[in-house]
Amino acid sequence: MILLSTLMFSLMAVLAKLMGGTIPFLEIVFFRSLFALPVVVLMALRNRATLRTRRFRGHLGRACTGQAASCCMFFSATVLPLGEQQALTYGTPIFATLLAIPFLGERPGPHRWAAVGIGFLGILVIALGPELLGQPRIVPQGVAAWVMAAGYVAAVCHGIFAAGTTLLVRQLSATESSATIVLWQSLLMTGISAVALPFFWVTPTGSEWLLLVGVGLVGGIGQLLSTEAYASAQVSSLGPYTYTALLWAALFGWVFWGDVPGVTMLLGAALIVTAGLYILQREMRRRARPAAN
Repeated sequence: MILLSTLMFSLMAVLAKLMGGTIPFLEIVFFRSLFALPVVVLMALRNRATLRTRRFRGHLGRACTGQAASCCMFFSATVLPLGEQQALTYGTPIFATLLAIPFLGERPGPHRWAAVGIGFLGILVIALGPELLGQPRIVPQGVAAWVMAAGYVAAVCHGIFAAGTTLLVRQLSATESSATIVLWQSLLMTGISAVALPFFWVTPTGSEWLLLVGVGLVGGIGQLLSTEAYASAQVSSLGPYTYTALLWAALFGWVFWGDVPGVTMLLGAALIVTAGLYILQREMRRRARPAAN
């Protein structure tokens, strides 16, 4: 399920990129939430989830960080080569380690700090490597240099907001079911996007409507599979499989746009993945100690 979920999210990025030049990314975010609602409601009914909660503020905070992460993801997907964009957005474990210090009171040891440093090095290699090494950079057609720079910043910020979302879900899951969390997230994110929709509305063409529906349905299915997977196995054991998105991104980028990953992209992605996997491995060992005692 986690492998299929990763494939679905990669396809969602492809669909968004196919219409990124004409449909504003904020509009894509709205329809991503709206057209995913039937899948989310189906999941909620299957798990007998309700909207009854005493932690509305927590759900609202989770929806806001999720909304910010979605905006960063869709914007960066429309202006960056798919492989680079996917690699940069996988910095979530790195930022989760940093945010856990003030929000959860955790104290990372030297091993985790080293992993964080390696992850940041990977981000710098992808963002600045081609210029430093004098290699050509893949520039999507019609994208200005400053827009690409903003895309790199957005891709990194996605990891920050996604890490915040991860910590909020960890707190909410103490009293709320995963289906209830996802249901509140979808409803609130749809509502938040709808408020801003009139200010950036562009009427889609027939083919763009199909792509928007596809973004919502594929994203909703990916969300359903991911939720079911994490309900069936430990988070730390599933984490490594999510990095298959980098393989899908490289394949889809080559098939649809002719993007061939450069040396700096491959090296940076390897550093980010190594850091993420090491952090997950340390998390698994840390949680295993209380169980053993």
